[in-house]
Order: sequence, then C-alpha cells, then structure tokens
Amino acid sequence: MSIEAASPGPRIVCAPDSFKGSASAPAAAAALARGARAALPDASVTELPFADGGEGTLDALLAVWGTPAKTVEVVDALGRPASALFGISADGRTAVIEAAQANGLPQVSDVPLQPERADTFGVGLIARAVLDLGVDEILLCIGGSASTDGGVGLVSALGARFADADGAPIAPGGGGLSALASVDASELDPRARSVRWRIAVDVDNPLTGPRGAAAVFGPQKGADSEAVASLDAGLSHLAEVLADSPAEAETLAARPGFGAAGGMPMALTALLGAEVVPGSTMVAEAVGLTEALADADIVLTGEGSFDSQSLGGKVVAAVRDHAPASAHIVVVAGRVGLSPAECREANITAALSIAPGPADLKTLSERADTLIEDTAAHACSLVAAGMTQRKDAL
Repeated sequence: MSIEAASPGPRIVCAPDSFKGSASAPAAAAALARGARAALPDASVTELPFADGGEGTLDALLAVWGTPAKTVEVVDALGRPASALFGISADGRTAVIEAAQANGLPQVSDVPLQPERADTFGVGLIARAVLDLGVDEILLCIGGSASTDGGVGLVSALGARFADADGAPIAPGGGGLSALASVDASELDPRARSVRWRIAVDVDNPLTGPRGAAAVFGPQKGADSEAVASLDAGLSHLAEVLADSPAEAETLAARPGFGAAGGMPMALTALLGAEVVPGSTMVAEAVGLTEALADADIVLTGEGSFDSQSLGGKVVAAVRDHAPASAHIVVVAGRVGLSPAECREANITAALSIAPGPADLKTLSERADTLIEDTAAHACSLVAAGMTQRKDAL
C-alpha cells in the first residue's frame, strides 16, 4: 500500500480491480493516483489495488503486502511439468494461491481440452510448498480452472487416497469420480488440517444439477453433453462418499459456491475444514480495506466493464460497502453500462468511461494507463469543485 503524508487537501483512496487484458490492479491504482495528484496536488492519496478473489488477486495482494511472488515447480491440469507463482504476506503467516496457476485453462490450451482428465493435483503441489514455509492461513483463489474434479486432485497431493472398489487409486480428473469407493485420509499432511483455509468464490452455483459445476462451466472446459452428464454424476457421487448420510450429501451438493472451479470446494471443506467465502470479502479483510477507507473523502475504484454484475459482490460493490457514507465513490471503467440514475440508486457518485470517443478495444487497451490517469484527473477536479461549493454554501 502506498500512502502519502497527511495534507490539507482531500483524502483520496484508489482501490480498483484490474482492467482485464489492459492493466493490472496495481497498474490501475497507480494510474488513478497519478490523475488524482495531477488534479489535486495537495491531496493525500493512497493506492490500494483490489480484487474479488479471481484473476489478479495474487498481484493485488502482493502489491499491498510489498512482497515478491515466489515460484514453485508443479504440474498443469493434465499432469505436465509447469511453474506456478504464489505469495506470502510480509509477516509470513498468510499465503495466497491462485489455483489457475496450476490448473488454469490457458496452460492447457495448446492441446485438445480434456474435461474428464483435467485435475487439481498441481494446485495441491503449490499448497505443499506454502505449508513448507510454515504459514497459518491459505487464501485459495479458484477461478479460471480447466478441471471438474471436486478438489480431489488437490487433496490427493496432500496425502489423501481416493480408491475404487478394488482399492486402487481412481483415475485422475472428474472422469474418475464415479468409481470412487473409499477415502483414506490417514496419510493426509497434518499441516493441511492445522492451517486455516479460505476459498474465494465469485459465483453461487451449487455443486451439481442444472446450475452446477459441470452443467454451467463444463462446456467452456471442453465437455459435451455426455461428458457434462458424466462429470455431474461423478460430483454427486463424491458428495455421497464424503457425506455421513444421503441427506447431508444432498445438502452439500446444493450449497451455494460449491460449484466454483469444478467443485473444488467439495473435498477441501469435507477433509480440510475449508471455509467458502465471497472473494471480495476475503480480499477486503486481507488488505485492510475498511481501515484504508475509514477517512476517505473521495474513493476512486474501477474495472474493465462496469455494469449491473459489478454491484453483486465484485470489487466496486465491496469498495462502496466499506467506504464511509460521506465519501464520494467514483468508478472509472473501460465501459460503463449503468445510467446516472442507476449509479445514484447504487450510491455511486459517478461512473466515467476512459474512452475519449469512438475507439476499439485494442486502442483502449494500448493506452489504458494514460486514459485511466486522465479520467481520474477529470473526476477528482469535478468532485472537488462540488465539495468546495457545498462548503461555501454552508
């Protein structure tokens, strides 16, 4: 977190998400801050890159913690050698893992997608590396996965054994779940149970059914209708094996958020006691969002596209909800899809697009930093003028 010394001017906090494909959250925060300082030289400006637990969360937390990313050798979703990044907080107590570093779709896009084979074993290898560093808590961000294995691969990498009726290990990936007959956790790394796990999700899909992991997200991972049915049945069977009763299995399969990232929360909650939390809530606590916004006069936030979905647990909504009622919330975005009336109803002071006029996405992406900076400067000038007028009227 970058904080300037107190000054007589307004207190401004820059807390954006990444502008996907154009600017990381740290880069966007820096650009907003430059614009704020250019417009209001006497302002006190804080840069607080933010994320909702999805892509970019690792970068955002490392920027706030002021620590470098660490690298570990793992395997990708198809079991091929790969490298992955993870982060450790400055005090060494908290780790952040982006699961897609080891089971993401981009890493396996060079070959035909294998939705029933892809697994989370590589994510478990990252977890082993952070446990070796003695952390107390693991923040697991699980978006962008290529797998639908219910988290079985991850927990297998930590020592649990998932076997078929003959006692042999089941095949990797969601395609092997229907053969599962028993789970042996006797060799599970005890450190994995002693740390606190928090799984960041930004969807509320259940594990199975029409809105489940396989039905909704399977097709984008290469699953046809037959594979979707097989994966859904496998996840349902996994819940049955892990649960103490059929009723509990149904409850687990219907739990909101358990369908995220191919059902990854299922095995982690059952065997490791993991908590499933909204990603923006988890990140807000990790970066101290409430404290950072406590005395803000102007809050600059933003993302690539600002629309109705932005108000449902994403970064903009989290920033707004943690800001004091007196603060002016300004959204800077590549695209603004809400009307002024909708913004007012959502307690957003203003939402401004960085597009200076007709422009294609490529042009906006190439100039994102400059356009974000310029838009922030305009926004701060306008808000500050309004604040001055109100003070004069009093």
